[in-house]
Amino acid sequence: MSYTLIHNSDENQYEYQIEGQIAKIQYEVVDGKYHLTHTIVPKELGGRGIAKSLTNDVLTALQAEGKKAVAGCSFIVKYQENNPEWNELFN
Repeated sequence: MSYTLIHNSDENQYEYQIEGQIAKIQYEVVDGKYHLTHTIVPKELGGRGIAKSLTNDVLTALQAEGKKAVAGCSFIVKYQENNPEWNELFN
């Protein structure tokens, strides 16, 4: 399933709006790098691969903008470990 990525810069997060719920990755920008601090998917949306899809879309957006990322939450750390093709974005 495909979702629309929204960059909510007022809230420092990237999000999907699904069925009245918001799945999001929150970030802080430090020294020009996007520290991805929290990945949050409401339990009502669990088990659909939404966190993985959201992470992929956020990393794709950051890469397209020439930004760098820092894995700041356990989900992003694990995603990076399992998807080494993103390592350049995190360096």
